[in-house]
Amino acid sequence: MVRPTRERIDRRYSDERAEAVPWTDTEARLAAAEVAWIVTARPDGRPHATPMVPVIHDGKVYFHTGSTEVKYDNLQVNPHVLVLAGDTAWDRGLDVVVEGTAVPVTDDALLRRLAELYRGRWDGHWLLDVQNGAVASERPDIQVVVFEVRPDKAYGHAKGDPFGQTSYRF
Repeated sequence: MVRPTRERIDRRYSDERAEAVPWTDTEARLAAAEVAWIVTARPDGRPHATPMVPVIHDGKVYFHTGSTEVKYDNLQVNPHVLVLAGDTAWDRGLDVVVEGTAVPVTDDALLRRLAELYRGRWDGHWLLDVQNGAVASERPDIQVVVFEVRPDKAYGHAKGDPFGQTSYRF
């Protein structure tokens, strides 16, 4: 499991009573997200954000996309991403930001495990069929690729009283 090497409350953005949010709570919040956002950068530097259903496994975030999608094209040029999970509530909850690098998953055993995890996330929709280290696609013109986000930094934004920002480094 990927664990942060450093976890600290950032006093610049936190109430004086706030304490660091343990990484286990931050990871659980991300794992519970029905939808998260993935932010990539277009080749000209402009951002692109789109919702996705995250799967958390061994401390890493996974998502999949088709080879005809904007995020796929963006990742071919720049693999650096943001993963965002949270809600619009002001006075309760925990928002999560993960900065990392997205790399394609080709390990057959890992892909099969992720397909099992997605089966539970999608409530029977978007079943992933893994064959020979790749996800089979219903359309021959579209390749489905699963990406693993290897975290560099993460932030947990605790909302409410007390509010606080916890920084994590990997």
